Amino acid sequence: MTGRRIYPWLDRGGRLSVLKLVVFLALFMPCAWTLLSYGRETLGPRPLTEAIHQTGLWAIRFLMISLAITPLRRMLQWPRLILVRRMVGVAAFGYATLHLALYIVDQSFDFRLVASEILLRFYLTIGFVALMLLSVLAATSTDGMIRRLGGRNWRRLHRSVYVIATLALVHYFIQSKLNVAEPMVVAGLFAWLMADRALGWSWGEGGRRPFWALAGLGALAALLTATGEAAYYRLANGFDPWRVLAANVGSHFDRRPGWIVLAICLAVTTAGLLRSRYAPQARRSQTANRITATEPAR
Repeated sequence: MTGRRIYPWLDRGGRLSVLKLVVFLALFMPCAWTLLSYGRETLGPRPLTEAIHQTGLWAIRFLMISLAITPLRRMLQWPRLILVRRMVGVAAFGYATLHLALYIVDQSFDFRLVASEILLRFYLTIGFVALMLLSVLAATSTDGMIRRLGGRNWRRLHRSVYVIATLALVHYFIQSKLNVAEPMVVAGLFAWLMADRALGWSWGEGGRRPFWALAGLGALAALLTATGEAAYYRLANGFDPWRVLAANVGSHFDRRPGWIVLAICLAVTTAGLLRSRYAPQARRSQTANRITATEPAR
């Protein structure tokens, strides 16, 4: 039975997990799409550069998704969601490594040039630091390393993922240059997730947050996203911040990062509220207790 656990689509009992299988296959889809598009020459005039951007983009997306799994399993009262956290986190590392590998290919395997670029360009430096830190977490993500380090030490080490996520976001912002719409959305959702963790100090890490608290945090995250966008364009391009803020109430307000963050936060919060009212409470509690006993928190 122990030997069968090496397959990522099996649960701890050695049985097929549909959730893990679906997620496992989905994690390969962005890479497959990029490879297929490269072969069809549909990645634009600089296909290798676009492939570098796509792999880096998905590395950050998967990193943020892995951070979202712990709070989402509580908000949505879906305990089994925790079973795919490790898988998504390792995928983030895989895409980040591929991101760097493609960059090396783009530089014609001139490792001296690559090293100098990483040292001289700030956004490449912090991106490389984030990758090195992420590699440590990937290497210690196995059950054997958890036992070797001990639960408490393992949790302390893996809390560095918050630092890694911050570095990745800074790298993303600087690399995006003029169009920072998606980085703003990601930053706003990251702020919401971190604020939810801060609520754990008041309600307890495993306790449910009231609907009004999560909705209020969503509104605050949306406001911070809108003001952050205005501040960024002011500092980076000298734009009038009031004009940027005014765009949030214009005819295309629904495309602004602040409103997107608010919509996502309220959608998740509402889904959790509906599930708490209509899903079987006893069965969820038993499942949560059983899974929590085998998966360390972070």
